[in-house]
Amino acid sequence: MSQLWDRYQTLKASQPQLRARDAAAALGVSECELVAADPAAAPLRPEWPEVLAALAPLGRVMALTRNHACVHETKGEYANVSFEGKIGIAINPVIDLRIFLFHWRHGFAVRSETPRGTQRSLQFFDRHGEAVHKVYLTADSDVAAYEALTARFSAPASELALEPPARPAAEQPDEAIDRDAFQAEWHRLNDVHAFHPFLRRWQVSRRQGFRLAPPGQAWRVREDAVEQLLRRAAATETPIMVFAGNGGMIQIHTGAVRNVQVVGDWLNVLDQNFNLHLRTDLIAEAWITRKPGDNGVVSSLELFDEAGESLATFFGERKPGRAERPEWVKLLGELPPLEQADVA
Repeated sequence: MSQLWDRYQTLKASQPQLRARDAAAALGVSECELVAADPAAAPLRPEWPEVLAALAPLGRVMALTRNHACVHETKGEYANVSFEGKIGIAINPVIDLRIFLFHWRHGFAVRSETPRGTQRSLQFFDRHGEAVHKVYLTADSDVAAYEALTARFSAPASELALEPPARPAAEQPDEAIDRDAFQAEWHRLNDVHAFHPFLRRWQVSRRQGFRLAPPGQAWRVREDAVEQLLRRAAATETPIMVFAGNGGMIQIHTGAVRNVQVVGDWLNVLDQNFNLHLRTDLIAEAWITRKPGDNGVVSSLELFDEAGESLATFFGERKPGRAERPEWVKLLGELPPLEQADVA
């Protein structure tokens, strides 16, 4: 591993701003392998519910969840963690998580020296070496609590065993689906949380489900519609919900967005407690959907890459049992359908 770390130090010296994920790709390894090669990274025992439940004493931290095109960062207290089997939740005003431990395999406590001082974090990875979730200490965090946590869950160094990524399952042809029956069941749904099990019963992907949706329940908009949506949400102070993540973690922001900036291919929200970084060049499809909820329709903007992987989903702020906000519906209605946009 020391040879890999030496190669990384050479690369980092030539590109100081290079992120760990990008550096790992440049070196031909997974991010998990790169972190494991760090002499300052301490392996953690895979007692994930206990580790996550022990984060509350750290105080204010930054929680980061990402996929290959979207980075979702929130700053707040990591509390109220609970599990039923391998599925967990952490519901807080800022750090709001849905946790799926089926995909968690490796964890490390990491100390990095930066121009601004020592950066301390906890980093978790799946069986392929992809980052699932990270927790970074802030200036307001309790360093002693962090040290106690890492000592409590420390594990001896061992050989890192990773599995090659599996190829995504191919979609069955749309023609193989009984569209009338599918649409009829769609209309019978009465809880937005039942939508994923509904798709699973039909063995269709989320994007394919939108293609098969009843008329007026799902339609494509331009891939850059998300920028228009975020800018108008900021201008009108419309509170929204932003879901992003991967197979092991979904992280949620609820509230207003204010500072929307574009830097190259990255669309960013740069607010005090919430940052979003979205690679717009990797958005292949954008869909507006209307799903039956517990109190009327629940509308969203959903983004996918070329392979149909979900990148991020946007809702209006909404409490269970309440209808969605009319100002959110208005914002979505201002996004022209793809066909209309292309003609224009």
